[in-house]
Amino acid sequence: MDDIDSAIVRELQRDARQTNRELARRLGIAPSTCLERVRALRARGVITGYRATVDLRALNRPVQALLTIRIRPLNREVIERFKAFLVSLPEVLNIYVVAGGDDFLVHVAVPDLDRLHTMLMDSVFKRREVVDCRSSVIYQHVANDVIGPLTV
Repeated sequence: MDDIDSAIVRELQRDARQTNRELARRLGIAPSTCLERVRALRARGVITGYRATVDLRALNRPVQALLTIRIRPLNREVIERFKAFLVSLPEVLNIYVVAGGDDFLVHVAVPDLDRLHTMLMDSVFKRREVVDCRSSVIYQHVANDVIGPLTV
């Protein structure tokens, strides 16, 4: 990754819908050079895809929470089965399998606290492998939308 590659990645994260011509103009390079570099970044796996960002409030999911979950027995089969279960829940945004005192960190978004409670009681707590679950309501969520390489 050189400075131009980093700038391309930064610009595409800021606005992936811009045309190659606009991107090249912003970076001060030829459109053919820009297109070649974007293709190379995709081929190297630096750029893995493009997506639309949605407003959770507009989707009637303004309440977000983080769930910390412990399961037992702790083995690969149980972990994979529990991950598949979590993916099937429409409230789930992100799933992290973590080390330490908890096994999963799960980011959910729901219409209200009643729906969070219902999801926990009717879905998560009914699973035999769940031995502990704690929820933390998120007051504010700030994401770093532009990720660049770290310098050494």
